Amino acid sequence: MSTTDAQRLFLGVRVSVATANALAQCAEQLARRAKDSGIDIRWLPPTSYHVTLKFLGWVHADAIAAIRDAAATAIAGTPPFRFRTSRLGAFGSLEAASVVWAGIEASEPMMKLAASIDRAMSEIGFAIETRPFTAHVTLGRLRETRPVRDVVLPMSEQMFSETRVDHVTLYESETKPTGSAYKEIAKIGFDPAETSPIRSENRQTEPVDLGDTDNETDDGWPRGEPQGDHK
Repeated sequence: MSTTDAQRLFLGVRVSVATANALAQCAEQLARRAKDSGIDIRWLPPTSYHVTLKFLGWVHADAIAAIRDAAATAIAGTPPFRFRTSRLGAFGSLEAASVVWAGIEASEPMMKLAASIDRAMSEIGFAIETRPFTAHVTLGRLRETRPVRDVVLPMSEQMFSETRVDHVTLYESETKPTGSAYKEIAKIGFDPAETSPIRSENRQTEPVDLGDTDNETDDGWPRGEPQGDHK
């Protein structure tokens, strides 16, 4: 698939303003520690903080409506729920990190939501996820793999704020010189009446044409690798 006629998409949940602010304060401290250690980390802006539920990869624009419809059907009637962000870690490990993240406390509703979306996406042509789902918020990405234990571990047990979830967002991930930027395409409410596209798309109901997908998710960890290191 040519990327000139496709968009790199994923479904996720944006964290609350209070959570984003708390994470941003933590990231500022991590950035100072990383700078003191000579470790180059590209930090995401707080407005980008989210939990990825399903990474889709490169998708033709005319398939967006099918994705939105399938997700809306899958999550319709899901009760709103809350989750708390807590603790810090790194992919692939604290000794060889490519991404620094904040974790999500065990949340059965979040697990069920991700599973429902995964099944729905498989029904329209996307591969079912084979890795265990580990909810997290990406804070920063390393330009090259480095040990970050001394940066992250002293702050690893922090607790952050809660987020209330009543909808899922379909995002486009755009690669820019400064890193990935995330654009909201549609908000998909647990109440179908609250589902709305952020920009209009041509309707598509046939299985999507995936073409060639890349080997890395929007959060920077390669397909087939474990999703987290809680050490």
